[in-house]
Amino acid sequence: MLGDDLIDRICAHASDLDEELGVAANDLLHELFSGYPVENLTRLLRAGDDTCVRTGTWLLSELGERAAPMTGELPALLGHPLRHVRFFALDVVLVNGRHGGVLAPALKLTQDPEAAVRWKALSFLAGASQDQLAAGAAGLEAGRVRDLTEWLAGRPASRDVVARLGDPDLTTRLFAAAAAARLAAEDTGPLEAAARAEDREISSFASERLGSSR
Repeated sequence: MLGDDLIDRICAHASDLDEELGVAANDLLHELFSGYPVENLTRLLRAGDDTCVRTGTWLLSELGERAAPMTGELPALLGHPLRHVRFFALDVVLVNGRHGGVLAPALKLTQDPEAAVRWKALSFLAGASQDQLAAGAAGLEAGRVRDLTEWLAGRPASRDVVARLGDPDLTTRLFAAAAAARLAAEDTGPLEAAARAEDREISSFASERLGSSR
């Protein structure tokens, strides 16, 4: 089967920069959309090799709802040492996450040490459904992330959102920026305030969201 051969080629990669690796990954994505079983990506996700795991997670992130059979792999991917893996895994959770065992670790990535992962976690917060937020909060231990998730799920008022954009705690500011994005369809004021924030992490996200909504 061609898909099996492509996985073999990925597992035998010479380096992360190997051009053949990129070709094989794209060809495998085509095979997955053509019916190759997504469950076979387990070979990559459990290979114990960073490049294989990263490639496998990227493939899942590109598959949308087709990645649903692999949600059992997500907790490990969300906690993977490689930031690229955590980054791509959040895309999979947004589309397919339904229970706290997957959603809770995704929410915790708002406190990730890597800015790129926090940005993706912020995008996750902005796009998650109310049911996802509620299920994620229920799966979290007591603490700041759980409190903030419950606040976000409670549809906070614009005034409260703007006030929290200036909080000294970064996690609180991230949740406020997500709330601003969620409110933008009815009130762009909080998102405009976020775009003016001194915190570049917040302002760049808000500016991008404002630009895409115009």
